[in-house]
Amino acid sequence: MLSFLPAPVIGVLNSLLLAINTLFWCLLLYIPALLKLIIPHKGFRVLCTRAIIWISESWVACNTGWMKLTHGTQWHVTGAENLRRESWYLVLSNHQSWVDIFAMQRVFNRRAPFLKFFLKQQLIWVPVIGLAWWGLDFPFMKRYTREYLIRHPEKRGEDLKATRRACEKFRYTPVSVMNFVEGTRFTQAKHDKQKSRYTHLLTPKAGGAAFVLDTMGDSIQTLVDVTIAYPGGAPSFWDFICGRVPEVKMEIQTVAIPEHLKGRDYSTDGQHRRNVKNWLAEQWQAKDARLEEMLRR
Repeated sequence: MLSFLPAPVIGVLNSLLLAINTLFWCLLLYIPALLKLIIPHKGFRVLCTRAIIWISESWVACNTGWMKLTHGTQWHVTGAENLRRESWYLVLSNHQSWVDIFAMQRVFNRRAPFLKFFLKQQLIWVPVIGLAWWGLDFPFMKRYTREYLIRHPEKRGEDLKATRRACEKFRYTPVSVMNFVEGTRFTQAKHDKQKSRYTHLLTPKAGGAAFVLDTMGDSIQTLVDVTIAYPGGAPSFWDFICGRVPEVKMEIQTVAIPEHLKGRDYSTDGQHRRNVKNWLAEQWQAKDARLEEMLRR
């Protein structure tokens, strides 16, 4: 353990380890990703995807290694034993910090299918990791502005069709589709501006979850409800890199998704979206009480 070192030294060391680890595994990942691009055979592409997932899980395992080497963080996790690698999950979590993603990757790695997020289409051009995200079949969402749709009404609904096609790839390999339904990281200023009914959470947005259930409702049967608490306060990414996160608490609950929420086209059925919204409100009410208890313990 190197947690005795000064925090800035740990920060520099971990930044180097993260960069080297990412570069190494990304370069290795490019091989099956490029083969997947140039050989348009479904079975071969599924095989390449599995190889890419193994490489990505190895990247997460190495990140966990430098965390254990340099951090003195106390981890308190419950419910991870109920996760299964061969399942299809919708994963919802509260969102306070970029650290949430590293924390969830550490806990979920090789216990559940690799976490995948919806990304803006422009992020495919991010150096090094943009191609890695493509190879992992992360759905890239193309969003049109309201002004653009007024000028080009024929494009209305095209973004949803493109995302639907991306999600079709998830049918062949188990996946954990991750969605931060609050839409942004929690801050007290955002909470006050929203006039959120919850004490520790922002108001959840139904759109992303409803779309996943519409597209993959016949495959995804289970909600993985993740609640993350930082008793020392939500850390910045630099705090995390420097090992200045004294404690992380995480509670994981697996919940069957109600049948009436799956397999409906919410783009033409407003009632379906309202049903998902009401269901999320119930989940968020319970999460808010759970988070309050976790912070008090």
